[in-house]
Amino acid sequence: MSYDKLPLEPLFAKIDELKPQFISRLEKAIAIPSVSGDESLRPKVFEMSAFLVQELTNLGFDDIQLKDLGIQPPPVNDPKLQLPPIVLGKYGNDPAKKTVLVYGHYDVQPALKEDGWATEPFTMYHDTAKDILYGRGSTDDKGPVIGWLNVIQAHRELGWEFPVNLVVCFEGMEESGSLGLDELVAKEAKQYFKDVEQVTISDNYWLGTTKPVLTYGLRGCNYYQVIVEGPGADLHSGIFGGIIAEPMTDLIKVLSTLVDSSGQILIPGIKDMVAPLTDKEDKLYDAIDFSVEELNAAAGSKTSLHDNKKDILKHRWRYPSLSLHGIEGAFSGSGAKTVIPAKVIGKFSIRTVPNIESKKLDELVFKFAEEQFAKLGSPNKFKIELIHDGNYWVSDPFNASFQAASKATQDVWNIVPDFTREGGSIPITLTFEKELGVDVLLLPMGRGDDGAHSINEKLDVSNYINGCKTLGGYLHYYAKA
Repeated sequence: MSYDKLPLEPLFAKIDELKPQFISRLEKAIAIPSVSGDESLRPKVFEMSAFLVQELTNLGFDDIQLKDLGIQPPPVNDPKLQLPPIVLGKYGNDPAKKTVLVYGHYDVQPALKEDGWATEPFTMYHDTAKDILYGRGSTDDKGPVIGWLNVIQAHRELGWEFPVNLVVCFEGMEESGSLGLDELVAKEAKQYFKDVEQVTISDNYWLGTTKPVLTYGLRGCNYYQVIVEGPGADLHSGIFGGIIAEPMTDLIKVLSTLVDSSGQILIPGIKDMVAPLTDKEDKLYDAIDFSVEELNAAAGSKTSLHDNKKDILKHRWRYPSLSLHGIEGAFSGSGAKTVIPAKVIGKFSIRTVPNIESKKLDELVFKFAEEQFAKLGSPNKFKIELIHDGNYWVSDPFNASFQAASKATQDVWNIVPDFTREGGSIPITLTFEKELGVDVLLLPMGRGDDGAHSINEKLDVSNYINGCKTLGGYLHYYAKA
């Protein structure tokens, strides 16, 4: 892609020069164990929000607000447990400039040394030989959040005017369901966020380890449970085996009708809703850097259902999938126990894609499962329920923000980024798009092997520093778009 290159070298040089300070800022953030899922660490999540407020204040942000979200609803041990606040701030309010909102989260997943970490998870370890930063939150999502602050510091020290008005929205419950965030975005859409023209989220990753990506689509997720209930209590198979209808047998029969071993969803009507593949979309897969070997490495096995890159990626990103997750109420310990469970609950989910309508999907799933159970002629009771749903998201990879991010990526990495979708979901993407009526860009900083929720989570220094350059460059290109 040819484009008019902006003279951003001084900014990139300043970011390189400030590298030690940027690493130190991230180290301080990682040192705060802001685990939202652990009630005993809730004060640390609040400490992290205070850390961000201090950073924003030092950088000259205006109208910094801590939005109180109230008490966390059950299930909780402490009925008075406070939800962490949403941190809002504004940098610049020039009506002649575009206004960009950046979202990130300051809470992290749990981590203990004894989980298998090579180093203390909340003490950042800089492996200088490999130039990698290890620590919980390094890539998810403290590195990217701090990255935006670094970009502002670089502009200030350079004496450069900031290219856009920046609004920040940092939450502290992303790893625990983003409680309260949807309501806050809806409430502030016409108030704090009223001038926002674009939203950028850096909370995802490159597909692999060598080539930058921009992400324009996410699958949604509808999660279901199937309940089969029979006897009034668990029974002994020596006494009752062969003379009563066993709920577990019925459940296994029903679950086995939903999907086959090659991954095909067997529920009629779902495939018919999927948006047809256009030539333009199909071509986006050609340049993507990915292989069957990378899939095998990520899975730790040679069990791929597809033998080529394009089929793998399409089935990960743009086709629906159905996964069976588990059975509640069944015997699952080691050893041999001859119990007939009285009530079993099977869990499964469907990853949704354009143009699957959530309500229509539920109707198809319920109808099919009920028909399959009816065929068994069982005297047991059967029920199917939706536990939760989250819609898919897809944007236009050829719009102004994606093209600006592509130019910035080329400036920094000297390569055209891959345009990717992801198999998982980031629900807040849809919330911003719907409530603010603006386009959303997913601009990742980290690599596909960063181990975001795993042990030894890391962020390569090159991704951190070049990521800051890409974020900064993006704002300059978007300002000119």
